[in-house]
Amino acid sequence: MARKMGFRLGIYVFKEAEIIDYAAPAGVISVARRFDPELDTFLVAESMRPVQTQAGFTVWPNYAFGDHPAMDAFLIPGGFGTRQEMHNGNLRRFIKELPAECLLTSVCTGSWIYARMGLLDGLTATNRKEPDRLEASHLGKTPIDRLAELAPACRISRARVVDAGRMITAGGIASGMELGFHLLRRAGYDEAFIADVARVMEYQRAYDQYRHDIEYHEPTP
Repeated sequence: MARKMGFRLGIYVFKEAEIIDYAAPAGVISVARRFDPELDTFLVAESMRPVQTQAGFTVWPNYAFGDHPAMDAFLIPGGFGTRQEMHNGNLRRFIKELPAECLLTSVCTGSWIYARMGLLDGLTATNRKEPDRLEASHLGKTPIDRLAELAPACRISRARVVDAGRMITAGGIASGMELGFHLLRRAGYDEAFIADVARVMEYQRAYDQYRHDIEYHEPTP
């Protein structure tokens, strides 16, 4: 795969977005910039106002929807806020207006939004497989099971990362690390480059464990 020069990752931030979901992939790209300064990652929000994500962590976006920033991949993190974001018409319009060559990616329950839009129909996708206490009770539901309900025409996978072409989903809260590495792969960087990024992050052993936990969607003949 030819390397994409100046690969840009836009990460959507919203109220009650899970911190690790968006910080982990951003961190991978940030460290990778030490080797290639042309890489870029930035935050996108509905408007140019501070966004309070989970645990009271407030961030300031780099762009609003109306700015239409150029990007090669758009990432939606998970978190409690995805329950509201599934009904956000402005977000849906923004996604629909993205160029066809822009990858649509998610971490954890971020895939619910794509599911609600019908974008996972006929594809393979994943979500978080380990429930919290409420989700494990009779009052809740494991996120991957909820994904199956939202997208009955989607084949559900338990892989850490699922690459379905334009759509790339990652399964658990910390899987944003693996999604970040895989986006480097999709941008055309070789395994030696990615392994060097993991080494500098002192994540080499975890990277070696998860690097093959990727499922590629195979279209039905």
